[in-house]
Amino acid sequence: MKIGKYELNIITSGYFGLDGGAMFGVIPKPLWQKTNPADEINRIKLSTRHLILESDSKKIIIDTGMGNKMDEKFRQIYNVDESHSMDKGLSKIGYKRDDITDVFLTHLHFDHTGGSTIIENGKVVPAFPNAKYYVQKKQYDWAINPSDKDKASYIKDNFVPLLDEGVLIFTSGDEQFDDEIQF
Repeated sequence: MKIGKYELNIITSGYFGLDGGAMFGVIPKPLWQKTNPADEINRIKLSTRHLILESDSKKIIIDTGMGNKMDEKFRQIYNVDESHSMDKGLSKIGYKRDDITDVFLTHLHFDHTGGSTIIENGKVVPAFPNAKYYVQKKQYDWAINPSDKDKASYIKDNFVPLLDEGVLIFTSGDEQFDDEIQF
């Protein structure tokens, strides 16, 4: 599919589980379970998918999924299925992480930013070494100092190293990225 100057692709980097009741709220379980069966502890399977936009000069990924930095406890709590990965997803469309020029982070929850950084030689570094990362400043400020209710959704190793490395760019929601994309 093409929109403007951008060719669009979708990749999957993994699957994980979250509590079905939390995800569907007031919708009764007998209704949502028809299409989203829960496991023995009420988790439903969710996927991490990413929109890739490619132009002559840009290769942009929107969100980065769960990544692979999590410990075994985290993997078990969230039923992380790593049969897919960012590298596998990118390779299916002929890309490597080095090819990505820009990363747009819609928000900083761990299932959207976990793949933004990797551990290399014992240090957390940007996963896309040639990319600039973009996020709303208000979202970053909230993620750094979240409420008690929200703090489990933010893992600082997924985004603070981007700022430390000088590759994180803050937006306010009214900047023009290029002639076709506005934040």
